Amino acid sequence: MDGILPLWKERGMTSHDCVFKLRKILHTKKIGHGGTLDPDVSGVLPICIGKGTKVIEYMVDSGKTYEGEITLGFSTTTEDVSGDIVEKQKLETPFSNEEIDAAMQQMTGEITQIPPMFSAVKVNGKRLYEYARNGEEVERPKRTAQIYSFERTNEPTFDKEEGTQSWRFKVVCGKGTYVRTLSVDTGAILGMPAHMSDLTRTASGGLTADQCLTLEQVAQKMEQEMIEEILLPIETAIQQFQRIDLSDALYQKVKNGVRLTPVELDLNQMPDDLVALFYHDQVVSLYMAHPTKENVLKPSKVLRNN
Repeated sequence: MDGILPLWKERGMTSHDCVFKLRKILHTKKIGHGGTLDPDVSGVLPICIGKGTKVIEYMVDSGKTYEGEITLGFSTTTEDVSGDIVEKQKLETPFSNEEIDAAMQQMTGEITQIPPMFSAVKVNGKRLYEYARNGEEVERPKRTAQIYSFERTNEPTFDKEEGTQSWRFKVVCGKGTYVRTLSVDTGAILGMPAHMSDLTRTASGGLTADQCLTLEQVAQKMEQEMIEEILLPIETAIQQFQRIDLSDALYQKVKNGVRLTPVELDLNQMPDDLVALFYHDQVVSLYMAHPTKENVLKPSKVLRNN
């Protein structure tokens, strides 16, 4: 069994939980996921099966879309609703749409983030959440994140009694973005403690919410012996790369991992990214510019060789 399974991860489960359950449902061990989702977050979780596991990294590296909610008025240890309140500040007067939109606009482009303490980032060989659970503070490394768009999607609501203001958003971002931190930092621009009060991932690795099935639906398909109908080809994961179709003669070279020149591949210049080499409508290999030899491409990853 090979391919990409577009799974809808439900809340209350880790991404690893999903993989564990799918190994039992699909009766195969060779399964991985293309991008971790927090237990409190629902949404698109690309699952790679069999030869599909060879392309996990390209799904993880691709852009993602989230829809969620920011709440001003208090911040938490985890930067979302699951944590304990660490700072509270009542909002006396709600911010205008213009003020909120301007703050969100400041968070677009390439930004710098400090990962939350409750995250899987490793510092000195130990994950940040392990330090956090032990009540230890540690200096967290700054990271850059790419925010392609970050927009408010509804009219903000103001709770005068609680002194909070909330609004929903949609963000399109690159890999490694902490949307929790994006929410907190947006609040900081407005001078208020904030947290991410809701989040759903609606697209990841080129997959969208409308393609996804729940674990229960996958189990049903397996029982009905219709699982192959819902598996997407591994080519789904490499659509962002330039495609080159090979002749029979060229395929023999590629199959054996031979280095090639741009001219042999009908390229006008050396590519900046990987190129996907296809034979009979199936991707067989990904090639890249050779790191030390000029005008030469070498195999980056062989996906099929038979």
